Amino acid sequence: RLMPELPKFDDEDLKSYGDEEEELALSPPAALMSVLTTQELLLENILECIPVGKCEDIQPLSDEFCLVLGYLLTWKLTLTFFKAASSQLRVLYSQYLRRTKSLNKLLYHLFRLMPESPVFSGPASEVPNKETKTFFTEELHLDVK
Repeated sequence: RLMPELPKFDDEDLKSYGDEEEELALSPPAALMSVLTTQELLLENILECIPVGKCEDIQPLSDEFCLVLGYLLTWKLTLTFFKAASSQLRVLYSQYLRRTKSLNKLLYHLFRLMPESPVFSGPASEVPNKETKTFFTEELHLDVK
């Protein structure tokens, strides 16, 4: 609930930016970026030896699993923040993410985490002749116990 409210504060400061020649960039909330930067470094250490296209299983509730989940949830918060921002602010935030290489790192990590075959294994009672379900066509329900 908090993330959609934060861009309003940057909107007020946006008026103070002039039409300078240099390309402007504005950081999303510093606390969020600090967490993201730390997680990027840790994830790079875990994924550095995994080439793109090789599928590595990460065991649920392992340290690696929790780190990956935290990283992806941090990006979800960042995207929620972006969604609430005006188009002018989105440009400034995206420039910041480009300069810090956070977008490059996100793609780097996603392509190493993506399963080789994204086929979704649903309940066995389903009819096998139906259209193949993938992780991209089905909504995932995560139950925390």
